[in-house]
Amino acid sequence: MTDEAYWTMSGGTTGYPNLDGRGRADVAVIGGGAAGLWTAWELARTGRRVALLEAGRVAEAAKGGGAGRGSVLQALAHSRITDVAGAEAARSYAEAQTQAVERIAQAAELLGVDCGLERRTAYLYAADEHSLPTLHEELAAAHGAGVPAVYGTGVGTGARPLFAAAGALYVDEQIQFHPYQLLTAIAQDLLRLGSAVYEHSRVVTVDVGDPCVVMTDSGASVAAEHVVVATGYPITASDAVRRALRPRRELLLAGAVPAERAPQGMYAAVGESGMSVRSAPLDGERRLVMVSGERYEAGSGGVRERFARLAAWAAANVGLGEAEYRWSAQDYETDDHLPLIGRASATPGRQCLWIATGSAGWDATAAVLAGRLITAGIRGTRPAPWTAAFAPERLDRRPRPEGAWSGPARSVVRHRIEPDERDALDAIRPGDGAVVDVGGEHCAAFRDDSGLLHMVSALCPHSGCTVGFNDAEKTWECPCHGSRFATDGALLQGPAAEPLAPARAYLAMAAAE
Repeated sequence: MTDEAYWTMSGGTTGYPNLDGRGRADVAVIGGGAAGLWTAWELARTGRRVALLEAGRVAEAAKGGGAGRGSVLQALAHSRITDVAGAEAARSYAEAQTQAVERIAQAAELLGVDCGLERRTAYLYAADEHSLPTLHEELAAAHGAGVPAVYGTGVGTGARPLFAAAGALYVDEQIQFHPYQLLTAIAQDLLRLGSAVYEHSRVVTVDVGDPCVVMTDSGASVAAEHVVVATGYPITASDAVRRALRPRRELLLAGAVPAERAPQGMYAAVGESGMSVRSAPLDGERRLVMVSGERYEAGSGGVRERFARLAAWAAANVGLGEAEYRWSAQDYETDDHLPLIGRASATPGRQCLWIATGSAGWDATAAVLAGRLITAGIRGTRPAPWTAAFAPERLDRRPRPEGAWSGPARSVVRHRIEPDERDALDAIRPGDGAVVDVGGEHCAAFRDDSGLLHMVSALCPHSGCTVGFNDAEKTWECPCHGSRFATDGALLQGPAAEPLAPARAYLAMAAAE
């Protein structure tokens, strides 16, 4: 089994240059994921010269459970939005998602890309009677939002149901596709349209002015009239935006099954499991089945056990006896369950900044909306009727929802504190890690398979939160904003711009020896 995402493993590789020196563009887009690529592409199609900058490789982030699914039926989205933001916001969301689904199909045809796009029925089901009230609430909210959802008692096609279900909603003619193949085709088209794509170009600062200037960690820069931040957690945003966002992670498995046994639709469960299933074409005799679920808070640990539960569920429910791929994905969600798309701030002098984030795992359609809404805003054309529902400035106009996430605490993970610090370190087994207190310092300690101990500071350099250990992928995760680090402290994923610092206490211990 490989620990890489199926989408990126099967979609080829990219090789765009890194930004070198100083450049200029009409718009600089930070982030080469789905939202950044769609926004850059829609802008370039209007004649804007766009410079897209990605810290790693473009489209690498297109690996979540929602990636590659375009559907107006999105788990409990409509009931949650209705409860927090109102029925009108839910209607705006549904209308926007419906149009985004069709725009994905249009783009695939326009680019002539073979991305395995298929029309499928999307299901939302209750696995037991206990989950039925939640499903009925979503049905009522979906109908109120104008979604043509139909209620039934089973899921699947033909006489053989795919799952045992107490009830289900479904919407026909939704789409699924290979997200990496579509997004890399969009990146290639950007070059044809006269724009530029840069990889391995991590932006660390944005200077607001006339023009705005974005600067990378190597000192290279791009000056632009507008800057779009599409990086998951924005590197520049208002305090209200920062408070509203929280990271969400989920696990995924994929493997081949005979085509006749593969699920034909896209399925998601309500309730605690939140399991999601779809398939994708492989060859004439087999299809790839992908199962996602086991969502958890970054840094909370127990990831290996979560993968085991996901594998057991996949084997029992969809016949996926042996997965060939396993991976994890991260996205951000807001406290009102609506994406943040639009001008980052209404403050005079900062109106060159735009953001796109908060897709809550439904990045395929949220990215399309980002492209449409931000392009309309920069062009100054008539806004879509649902623009206000997604605008980041809405957070400044309304009270925070009751029970909303209050923002990160400085220390979230429980520390292992034992009377003898050496006993605490000796308790870490090969291949495992833990946060320990050594000499009064929170340290992220990992023991490799040879028994060698590696120790760095456990404080994320972004805002000082304490990281937690991912025992399946052998990484350190920040629970506050989702930054991820290797066991030696190297930065894997922002918003942090620096690695974990060396552990001062550990260095002192080594020197004493």
